[in-house]
Amino acid sequence: MGVDGRLRAVVGLAQAMAAASTPRDSVRAAARGARVALDGSFAAISAWERERGRLRVLVNEGERRAGEEEFPEDESYPVHDFPEITEFLHERWAGGGGPHAWVESAVGDRPGRRGAALRRRARGTCVVAPVVLSGRAWGELYVARDEGLPDFDADDAEFAAVLAAVVAAGLAQNERLEEARRLAFTDPLTGLANRRAVDMRLDEALEEHRRTGAVVSLVVCDLNGLKKVNDTLGHAMGDRLLERFGSVLSLCGAILPGALAARLGGDEFCLVGVGPSADEVVRVTEELCARAAELELGEGVACGVASTGDPIGPVKSSRRLFRLADAAQYKAKAARSPKPVVAGRDTAVVRLADAAAEAASGERRRFRGRP
Repeated sequence: MGVDGRLRAVVGLAQAMAAASTPRDSVRAAARGARVALDGSFAAISAWERERGRLRVLVNEGERRAGEEEFPEDESYPVHDFPEITEFLHERWAGGGGPHAWVESAVGDRPGRRGAALRRRARGTCVVAPVVLSGRAWGELYVARDEGLPDFDADDAEFAAVLAAVVAAGLAQNERLEEARRLAFTDPLTGLANRRAVDMRLDEALEEHRRTGAVVSLVVCDLNGLKKVNDTLGHAMGDRLLERFGSVLSLCGAILPGALAARLGGDEFCLVGVGPSADEVVRVTEELCARAAELELGEGVACGVASTGDPIGPVKSSRRLFRLADAAQYKAKAARSPKPVVAGRDTAVVRLADAAAEAASGERRRFRGRP
């Protein structure tokens, strides 16, 4: 492949990564583009997991051998099996010094296991290039050729370094997009889910309830005393109270498999459970109330529970579940109850919620802005 061909290959790789709709598609496009650009038979992209001391394979692309999956569940290798990893991924080299890529052969005698791996998989040579993001080593690009094909050379290694830089730019863009997606469904102060995430989860949960009868529960919480903390101690302490309660909510929610803990806004929080019985959800909510009462700031929490596992009538939309939980929470707050009020077990709550539905203009809230 001449200079023009390689230039087209670089452009094609960048475009393919930009067009990918998911991180998985992006790394696959990167591996495929690099393999084609280098006339390779096989390519892989791996990430260096520092906390585990391992190189984890994200994708295997091209002519795979037995045991090589396109997207392996957990194909990873300890760094000590590849001594050169600690050299080429050293931050000093990542900052711009030292060799950027190199070639290894099945007949070579370099330390480590790459040569043995090439022989075991009937490959002749490979080129390895580090992938660097924001000046920090992220992982590696690996491209191999089968036995009988021309060996990679120094020019190929230099080109591989260029390809690795293009891959790094694409991965950086993906990471920024993933962060943006994450923030779109996350409350920035507490790190919990936000209202948008709750709406989506409830819609999915109620669809599952209609299909399978799965119990769907919603706990709505109103943090008591936040305004007093803000007025007397300042908003920094108010934020601290919100963060502390968010942690307590997350801790209690973890008792329920698959539960979603969220901040709806201001001093309002919620917990969405799918699967656990209504009794389990109520027990967890009682623990939540007890833990909130022990916080050094605030005045505890008022909690209302609505669950399809209780006699609340048909729940055709998340709006009704919210209305029931909201009415229960309103009653708990008015009574300054140290325990949750549960719709259905307190029949007055169901009547209150349904009456509010009939007289929409008299609703206490418009239920988080949902239409």
